[in-house]
Amino acid sequence: MSVDKKTLTVYNENASDYAAKVDHNSKAGSHLVKFIAAIPTGGRVLDLGCGPGGSAHLMMQVGLDVDAIDASPEMVRFAQHKGVNARVATFDDMNAANDYDGVWANFSLLHAPREKLAGHFTAIARALRVGGHLHVGMKAGTGNKRDRLERLYTFVEKAELVYFLQNAGFDVMTTKMGSDVGLAGTNDPWIIILARKS
Repeated sequence: MSVDKKTLTVYNENASDYAAKVDHNSKAGSHLVKFIAAIPTGGRVLDLGCGPGGSAHLMMQVGLDVDAIDASPEMVRFAQHKGVNARVATFDDMNAANDYDGVWANFSLLHAPREKLAGHFTAIARALRVGGHLHVGMKAGTGNKRDRLERLYTFVEKAELVYFLQNAGFDVMTTKMGSDVGLAGTNDPWIIILARKS
């Protein structure tokens, strides 16, 4: 299991604050609308790193069949409290094949080690049906770094992320870059891509 213990501890200990922040943050809003529009009516979706379950809950409200996982038991508890079908699992536990019409990985894979990213994107592609969509959000930049809360991040440049996706069998549909203030209080650049399994 490749979960960084300090990162996991931060999420478990700050689940309530994190839930309050992300539930009132519109960053995912327009991207979630686009993602939902790309999924067939009643389609099956994996929320990969669901956090407190806000996005999963919204997807359920529009009739999608949502499976949600997170490595943090406290985050899973918050998601379950919203009625989300959430369970404790890590990126390494992805072993589905042709099960999903979409995978929502909104700022979760940024905690995966760089050397595992290619394998994770391959596993996501395997889990998706042909024509299925992946939304992925990552922090933009280079290297690895802990924030002031001690969460460990893997930063990616746009070309690097596109390379990972194309190698895993995805066509990049849309790319958006921006910056936002997160739980640690710093304004960090990010990149969001919507991709389709070839």
